[in-house]
Amino acid sequence: MTNITKFLLMGFPDDQVLQRLYAAFFSLVYLVALMGNLLIITLTTIDQHLQSPMYFFLKNFSLIDICYISVTVPKSVMNFLTNSHSISFMGCASQVFLVVFFVGTEFALLLVMSYDCYVAICCPLHFHVIMNRGSSVQMVTASGFSGGVYGSIHVAGTFSVHFCGSNIVHQFFCDVPSLLTLACSGEQILEYVFIIVSCCFGFICFILLVVSYVYIFSTGRVKSLSTCLPHLTVVTLFLFSGIITYLAKNFKSSSSLKVLISVLYTVLHPTMNPLIYSLRNWDIGKIAVVTGLSKIKNV
Repeated sequence: MTNITKFLLMGFPDDQVLQRLYAAFFSLVYLVALMGNLLIITLTTIDQHLQSPMYFFLKNFSLIDICYISVTVPKSVMNFLTNSHSISFMGCASQVFLVVFFVGTEFALLLVMSYDCYVAICCPLHFHVIMNRGSSVQMVTASGFSGGVYGSIHVAGTFSVHFCGSNIVHQFFCDVPSLLTLACSGEQILEYVFIIVSCCFGFICFILLVVSYVYIFSTGRVKSLSTCLPHLTVVTLFLFSGIITYLAKNFKSSSSLKVLISVLYTVLHPTMNPLIYSLRNWDIGKIAVVTGLSKIKNV
């Protein structure tokens, strides 16, 4: 048993040239994610035509995406540039909590957005009664609360164990599976139970979400397909990339695959969301183009 005060994040090869390339790539992706999500937040706040529940949820979703990617990427870029891969014990615990918190909140919001889509298409006459401003705020609050509970459970389960031997984490941020490989034998059972229960609950929610989309698509409306299919795509990629990361048994021998999947759901996922939701949504796309043209005209 080792008294660990810090961890070394060694998810990428320790080569100076490659470290600079990783820093440039992560910085570019981070800036794209910030600009895309800030654009959505700005448009859905200042424009009076974008005040429906769908845009309210999308604004909060973009805010969570900014927070989510900001937990891991800036620290990784700093490590790449300084060639210092260390993170303190408390910093690692905080990173685990925040990552899991934003993951849980984001998944809950995805379920809320699918419910909003279902009510709008299948129960249009009752939409304004069910999805009013008060209920929308309550749903977002409940999503944040569920994410907080989810994060607290996993950070407690992960850091209640004793760590044996090395403090090297084969990942570019602190995540639960990588930390559990450093735990003393037999002490990971509690967290593994939490992970299995969480994955089962997430899969059940995904099944319910798919059932709701079956009802939506059964209406035969072309608009429902173009509006909801990107959302279902995001949910599928987000959920199954996380499940693969947490449940795959051979990641210890193929750490590069683990890092690749982690980049998919922690870095590229928040970057692609504005593109998927905005470019497929005519209202936001039209307002963004008009705003851009007006600024060019003023210049």
